[in-house]
Amino acid sequence: MSASDNAEVSAPAASTATPIPQDAVIIVPVRNTVLFPGVVLPITIGRPKSVAAAQQAVREQRPIGIVLQRDASTDDPTPDELYRIGTVANIVRYVTGPDESHHIICQGVQRMRLLDFLPGTPFLAARVLHIPEPTTQSAEIEARFLNLQRQAIEAAELLPQAPPELIAALRSTTSPATLADLATSYMDIKPAEKQEILETIDLALRMEKVSRHLAERIEVLRLSAEIGKQTKAAFDERQREAILREQMAAIQRQLGEGDGKTQEVAELNEAITKAKMSPEAESQARKEVRRYERMPEGAGEAGMLRTYLDWLVELPWALPEEKTIDIAEARRILDEDHYGLEKIKSRIIEYLAVRKLAPHGKAPILCFAGPPGVGKTSLGQSIARAMGRPFVRVSLGGVHDEAEIRGHRRTYIGALPGNIIQGIKKAGTRNCVMMLDEIDKMGRGIQGDPSAAMLEVLDPEQNSTFRDNYLGVPFDLSRIVFIATANMLDTVPGPLLDRMEIISLAGYTEEEKLEIARRYLVRRQLEANGLSADQAEIEPEALRLIIKGYTREAGVRNLEREIGKAFRHAAVQVAEGRSGRVILTPAELAPVLGPPRFENEVAMRTSIPGVATGLAWTPVGGDILFIEATRTPGKGGLILTGQLGDVMRESAQAALTLVKSRARDLGVDPDLFANSDIHVHVPAGATPKDGPSAGVAMFMALVSLLTGRTINSSTAMTGEISLRGLVLPVGGIKEKVVAAAAAGLTRVMLPARNRRDFDDIPAGARERLQFIWLERVDDAVAAALEPAAAAAAGGG
Repeated sequence: MSASDNAEVSAPAASTATPIPQDAVIIVPVRNTVLFPGVVLPITIGRPKSVAAAQQAVREQRPIGIVLQRDASTDDPTPDELYRIGTVANIVRYVTGPDESHHIICQGVQRMRLLDFLPGTPFLAARVLHIPEPTTQSAEIEARFLNLQRQAIEAAELLPQAPPELIAALRSTTSPATLADLATSYMDIKPAEKQEILETIDLALRMEKVSRHLAERIEVLRLSAEIGKQTKAAFDERQREAILREQMAAIQRQLGEGDGKTQEVAELNEAITKAKMSPEAESQARKEVRRYERMPEGAGEAGMLRTYLDWLVELPWALPEEKTIDIAEARRILDEDHYGLEKIKSRIIEYLAVRKLAPHGKAPILCFAGPPGVGKTSLGQSIARAMGRPFVRVSLGGVHDEAEIRGHRRTYIGALPGNIIQGIKKAGTRNCVMMLDEIDKMGRGIQGDPSAAMLEVLDPEQNSTFRDNYLGVPFDLSRIVFIATANMLDTVPGPLLDRMEIISLAGYTEEEKLEIARRYLVRRQLEANGLSADQAEIEPEALRLIIKGYTREAGVRNLEREIGKAFRHAAVQVAEGRSGRVILTPAELAPVLGPPRFENEVAMRTSIPGVATGLAWTPVGGDILFIEATRTPGKGGLILTGQLGDVMRESAQAALTLVKSRARDLGVDPDLFANSDIHVHVPAGATPKDGPSAGVAMFMALVSLLTGRTINSSTAMTGEISLRGLVLPVGGIKEKVVAAAAAGLTRVMLPARNRRDFDDIPAGARERLQFIWLERVDDAVAAALEPAAAAAAGGG
């Protein structure tokens, strides 16, 4: 600042000026500033009293007293709020800034002690005692001086951008008192600590305090300088890397390889941040981005690496906020989507209730097992609707490569993640409902066993760290609701089956199929064929005829196809304008669908002795099975036909042995067996058959043949037999009973030890059938064989 910047200070009017005695000193209180003798210091003043005091001192060319106030927040300090020792100073320059601020540059002269303040002055003024500097010289003072000088110079050299004049002044100072004051003035310590040194008159004690403070400051400055060097080195390394990258980008642009690469890398880094990956996945992703950035775009690996990064950033790593499950709404959705299946719906409601109360618990993995077309996949979709989550279906049918589950390693060309990770990406969320369809159709090949890979996927204890070979980092599957479907459980490995809760779905009864057709299938096929309810209609009796005469299945898929075929015929009439409304009646079905494909053969098949109606379980549901036996002259042989398995052949041999052992009780001539061959045949010879459950039917067919008494035509039977005549329990009771009801039978004979399966039988089938529980084969003989007179009449 030049001398021309100094403001002119005009003297106040004589009437207002207050004379200050020459032995008094004008006092200027200051905040957070301590002035030492021999030090030049700029001070900003803003309080009216301080401005008036400085202007008075400038006018009268007299010194001022600079005193630190105890509380910096006080705007108008009283004498009691000031320290008692300050510094007498000369005002070297008074400057008024463009913003009307006032500044004084003071040079400290000597310590002073405030004695008493003058009353009635417009600013503070006081009589003071000037404190001379001690002039003591001793070996201790000399030693302290040298040590203090060394410390002060070291501290000054550690200061960032230290002025050379300061270091020169410290080197040239010969007065211990001046050195202590100068070092304290430039030291970064609290004002109260500086005031304490100002008030220390004893030279040795003052130098000791200053030396102690300097030692602390030197240590802090050393650490600060070390940190500064490390920071600068890191910054220089980043700056160097940035320059090299820019040069590399320039070279790539010249070669035509780097256009847009920098922007692409920036977008990838931003996408990684937004993806909220796990720490391990994010670290891997950023490492691969750095590799990609250094890689020329023409490199063969660049495209593979970019595809990998796209997979990482597009996967739903973050867990969305889960919706609260409404149990009442879930029940409504299940009733709306599915007819019947009351026990299945009840179990699903229990499952959803547990998920609602313990959303972070390890829920069981449900597996819907049953024949095709009974609604397994649609049940999974209903669960997803009830939970308010996306639904994704992963088909496992025909999968024979472990990599289809775990993914291929990135070293292979065309590698991709496994079906599980692909399904999660398709769903777009980490808490989707994933349907593992046809889990029983997985195969095993030379590439590994996919069912073994599924063990980790379906284990709640392990799947939180599922590692796909393509990703190479763990992915949390624990929040996914897995639901599996299977037609038969025999082909599912035991360890995998153990991880799932099996829920069996039996086939539908005739009444259930009729209701499903009326509620769902008709409406769906009307829409599929472009018809409305006003243009086409199918009568209930026509639906019943389709169910009985044109389909024989556990589910309703073929039923829906036949309904669709009928509506397509109606669509032709509507489209040609021949009819505005088509009503399909039973009489009109034959020209459209052809003659009925199935008929009730039970009465015809069992009208002669030697024919029994058995019940069989197949992968597509239950079915009725006819056992035919006949006798020809021979030497006591047993002939078995119909493509029977080993177990079924053994059942026929056991049945014949049991009949021979009871021949007299049954009224059969024992010599008959020695002179005859017995032939047992099971029709539908192209279909392989096996299992022990046809034992009762084979026994009854042989008894009927040898006694000449027919078996009740409305009775079907199942059960394994022993050589003691016991009827042993079998499996698939629910499916077999449903098949019996669908075939028009009215009675079923079941092993007594299968009573536990009675509750699983659909209510419609239970109401239509009479159940006979067999403990021994004698019970079957008594219940199934017609009286001899009726048999003779029937035979005639």
